[in-house]
Amino acid sequence: MPTTAMDEMIDETTSPEPPDGAATERCQLPIGGMTCASCVGRVERALGAVEGVAEASVSLATGSASVRFDPRRTSPAALARAVEAAGYTATLAPPAAERTATLEITSMTCAACVRRVEQALGAVPGVADAQVNLPLNRATVRFDPARASLDALRRAVEKAGYGVADARERARGEPAARRAERREAAAAAERRALRRDLVIAAVASVPLLVLGMSHGAIPHADEPVGRYAQLALASVVVFGPGRRFFRLAWAAARHRTSDMNTLVAMGTGAAYMYSLVAVVAPGLFAHAEHGVTPHVYFEAAGAILTFVLLGKVLEGRAKDRLADAVRGLVALAPTTARRVVREREEEVPVEALTPGDLVLVRPGERVPADGEVARGASAVDESMLTGESLPVDKAEGARVWGGTLNQSGALTVRVRETGEDTALARIVDAVERAQGQKAPIARLADVISSWFVPAVLAIATLTLAAWLALDPSADGVATAIERFVAVLVIACPCALGLATPAAVAVGTGRGAELGVLVKGGVALETASRVDTVLLDKTGTLTEGRPELTDVVTVEGVEQTTLLALVAAVERQSEHPIARALVEGALARGVEPGAATDFASEPGGGVEASVGGRRIRVGTAAWLARGGVATDALEPSADALASRGRSASFVAIDGALAGLVAVADRPRAEARRALAELAALGVEVAMISGDRERAARAIADELGIARVYAEVSPLDKAAIVAQERARGRVVAMVGDGVNDAPALARADVGVAIGTGTDIAVAAADVALMQGGIARLPTALSLARATLRNIRQNLFWAFAYNLVGLPLAAGVLYEWTGWLLSPVFASAAMSLSSVSVLANALRLRRFGRAPATAHPPALEGATASAPS
Repeated sequence: MPTTAMDEMIDETTSPEPPDGAATERCQLPIGGMTCASCVGRVERALGAVEGVAEASVSLATGSASVRFDPRRTSPAALARAVEAAGYTATLAPPAAERTATLEITSMTCAACVRRVEQALGAVPGVADAQVNLPLNRATVRFDPARASLDALRRAVEKAGYGVADARERARGEPAARRAERREAAAAAERRALRRDLVIAAVASVPLLVLGMSHGAIPHADEPVGRYAQLALASVVVFGPGRRFFRLAWAAARHRTSDMNTLVAMGTGAAYMYSLVAVVAPGLFAHAEHGVTPHVYFEAAGAILTFVLLGKVLEGRAKDRLADAVRGLVALAPTTARRVVREREEEVPVEALTPGDLVLVRPGERVPADGEVARGASAVDESMLTGESLPVDKAEGARVWGGTLNQSGALTVRVRETGEDTALARIVDAVERAQGQKAPIARLADVISSWFVPAVLAIATLTLAAWLALDPSADGVATAIERFVAVLVIACPCALGLATPAAVAVGTGRGAELGVLVKGGVALETASRVDTVLLDKTGTLTEGRPELTDVVTVEGVEQTTLLALVAAVERQSEHPIARALVEGALARGVEPGAATDFASEPGGGVEASVGGRRIRVGTAAWLARGGVATDALEPSADALASRGRSASFVAIDGALAGLVAVADRPRAEARRALAELAALGVEVAMISGDRERAARAIADELGIARVYAEVSPLDKAAIVAQERARGRVVAMVGDGVNDAPALARADVGVAIGTGTDIAVAAADVALMQGGIARLPTALSLARATLRNIRQNLFWAFAYNLVGLPLAAGVLYEWTGWLLSPVFASAAMSLSSVSVLANALRLRRFGRAPATAHPPALEGATASAPS
């Protein structure tokens, strides 16, 4: 819908004022996704409904919202969530002093845990945003250091009932390897604790199951001695390895909430307590005076906890593989360097390096930091950044990048960037941030998980009551408790919580291996729905620099002679077209001579003397001013212009001798990429600031039907808005500099870059290497990831929809099926593992034999590290 003056007016929606004397704050939120006045009203209503908002005004023209709110009752992060819930995007602009901290969280088990940790961190004054990733057990928190601290964040998490294995801000100059080591240490400690508990539980549960399910086959098993032996073994499991579930369930209860631990604790607790009373005080049960001993369920309590722990161990192993992409990147970075001081070498940690230091890199070693060659020459394998398998020759003055592999000669490198400023660190950081972001589709799981556990508790209670009503006898009570326990332990919120973040983590990690950096779940999900791609011409579809394409001569003049004379004159000029002509001559084996008396006319051309002849090169008007008529070659010039080529006429000693033409040629991979986009059902259009005829020539050559030519950067943004107003999901692809307004306005902004300039602020996706050829890969990966998420969610929902009625015994009347609590707990554990296993299938994306683009990292990681 077109923007009108009315759209640009600021409408205000006022909610009740905060209490008297309450101080309010105002924040500006950039809003994405608005296309018309009705969008403005919807965003204003969403913001006005947030408790603590005093007023909210939204401007379509500026694409932002101004909100006045009570900081004691809400926060900018809550406002952003309200906007996102309304179907739009909101970007929190970090204050200059804002910092980011990463916390390694322990004891999280399901989506409810994620929600509780996020709420606990979000309630800390000064926290702008907190996002928790369940598969990676990591919280990323943006906060104001003047109002919050790491200790305050740690205390908030611990008060919520969870642990913090490591909490620290991103240190300047800290290598990614150090951060990875800390995370590995925290994860290893958690895995050791789980394995220890599993071994203890299994050792106690095996004889417990043998005794409990012997049904008289083992002598004395059903007598007091056997029942007390079961009590002892079950107590070892419940109060030993099972203690973690009861502790976390109690922490949840203190916060008036519930999670997976609540279900496990209540299920095993009910089975254990019922059995305990049956052993210690059997007289409380009916028919006890007749010698009838009530049934016990110690084996169910022990086996349930053992299977849940087994599931957690398997889940931990699968989670460990989610970070393989980041681990592969980090492994490329050396942790030490040979610093050269006064011609002496000293080995130092890479974090001790500072810009200006000299470091020695021997053959077979990796470059420790970004810099330039000060001495030496070598070939360097840069495949981890560019994907190109051939090494690149380096000599004095050449740029080198941290993590690349020096192959042949020794290099002395002058350090320019260290730590998180290096290209490799920025790639790692981009992947980590992307893995920590939620996709909008995750909201579905978040909403369901918020009521899932209370709903299961209600179903379990109804199941218990229904079975008691059907049979109030002692046997009926035992059956009712068995059904109650089965319902509690088969329900699995874990699979729901893992479905989205696991797929996002694997998808973004695999993208990094393929040279595609996605900034998070939001960008990934939106990219999966892209149906229109707008491509910038220069530098995206074309090489971005002119090349010599044609040499036309009049009768009697040799092409090589003409080209040598032109190159001799143009070598004196710094104009890009002049460089293209010189490089083109050299590429064709023509050696330019020496030129004297050089003169240039801006917008006209150049002239000089070469070997005693006066050479004039330029436009028809420029030659006409020198008395040279170009009529004979005008048809040739027009024909070249129709193909997007710029012709310059050449005169020798005042006579027309020929013309040379240059053009910005299409990239070799552009045609194949466009064919792949068409196969994906994506509509393509080209946007260019170039002349209509030149733009159309490139479009015709590549088979692009729609062309927007002679447009400014702001015009490009307007075209993006028009496409979105048509209901299209638009990806804008450009170089991220003059295309920044259009990149920011698109649903998905895609920057064409290299491994050194991937962090384009306006873009959602960065193609690190391979140029436009990686765009179909990016969109296909996004679609594959969203497909994987939907599969995960489907099976998580289907599992619970089928499992709960089966455990409750709803089908017993017709089928005779009843699910044992032991098997219910095994099914619950495997459901989480199956979701993670499905997510890990994304690691095979793009590995088929027919794949045209080998992963960028695979060649690099095969090399021996220093």
